[in-house]
Amino acid sequence: MTQAHRTPHRMDPAGGCPHAANARLLAEGAVAPVVLPGEVPGMAVLGHEELKEFLSHPDVAKNARHFAALQAGEIPEGWPMRTFATVQGMTTADGADHRRLRSLVSRAFTARRVESLRPRVTELTAALLDDLERAVAEGDGVADLRRHFAMPLPMGVICELLGVDAEHQDRLHALSNRIVSTSLAPGEVMAANQEMLQVLGRVAAARMAEPGDDLTSALIAAREEDGDRLSEPELIGTLLLMIIAGHETTLNLITNAVRALSAHPDQLALVLDGTAGWDDVVEETMRWDSPVSYFPFRYPTRDLTVDGTLIPRGTPVLAGYSAAGRDPRTHGADADRFEVTRDRARHLSFGHGAHFCIGAPLARMEATIALEGLFTRFPGLRVAAEEGELPRGSFVGNSVPVCPVRLTAPAGRS
Repeated sequence: MTQAHRTPHRMDPAGGCPHAANARLLAEGAVAPVVLPGEVPGMAVLGHEELKEFLSHPDVAKNARHFAALQAGEIPEGWPMRTFATVQGMTTADGADHRRLRSLVSRAFTARRVESLRPRVTELTAALLDDLERAVAEGDGVADLRRHFAMPLPMGVICELLGVDAEHQDRLHALSNRIVSTSLAPGEVMAANQEMLQVLGRVAAARMAEPGDDLTSALIAAREEDGDRLSEPELIGTLLLMIIAGHETTLNLITNAVRALSAHPDQLALVLDGTAGWDDVVEETMRWDSPVSYFPFRYPTRDLTVDGTLIPRGTPVLAGYSAAGRDPRTHGADADRFEVTRDRARHLSFGHGAHFCIGAPLARMEATIALEGLFTRFPGLRVAAEEGELPRGSFVGNSVPVCPVRLTAPAGRS
């Protein structure tokens, strides 16, 4: 099948549950032409094996100098997705630049450093469970899991790693949520970007004035020791990426796991009785309902043919993680079934190749501790809304912006 034989799939800026559309697109082939917001043409790689190959292909780049339409001046300054392409940091760097930036950040994510955070994550989880219980009591038996638990846990941890004062956390979450949204007007996205850069500029200035044992101070020190190692835009861009990636994906992972277990009490029972582990829940959630649905962007540096479909040089390509996670050719005919006892799921939701998520061990640890703490204390916790009632807001992040929960199952439900 070639690109010419398929009608482009129009990406819904409001997001919506991606799985029905993914199944339809996968049935037609592993690669699909898409229309991005602003009528920008692009492509999406959806099949597991095809995406795995594409993510590590030597002729696929991340730097926007390979984005043909952008370089030709065809992408307006206010395009809502422009930040994904133009922010300076690891996710938009290639080759030596990527290795340089990754090596600077990786010191915060060594196995020893991540393990050293376990007591703090456990302590913060316990405190947030108290907050959630209070919020439910004050909210007539219902509270938003994301607001009171799933968001402040990873946000608190990443801000501690970066040396960001607690006073900034709520605003940084609100701004990052707007930046990754694909449904806002261009002006709103630009305003969020500008404010985010201002806040992070203040964070960097504070760490310059008073260095600490944190990643921001370490990045500043590296820049000052060797001026060409980390430019100021790279410093701010790296902080932006760390804030967004360091909490949005784990927030979605925890939320999606809770939704899945609430909708599948038989699977929750298997974990509570020890048949499966909380790490099994994390990996199955990553496969079944990836925290990131379509991640922008990669660009072929030459014309590529993937699964019989031509992807022209310079095309912006989305990595279809939510589709790959339910590709029946890889995961079997029951790929759309949430099953915590399935053989350890192979998934690509943390990426693959040189850009594999550097924070994956921390995200796994946070989610495992969070879910175990949550359901050990509240084994009857259930989502207090039907799945179709919960709104969406992006086709990049894959979750719901609110997740009302009750801490005990309603009468008549296990």
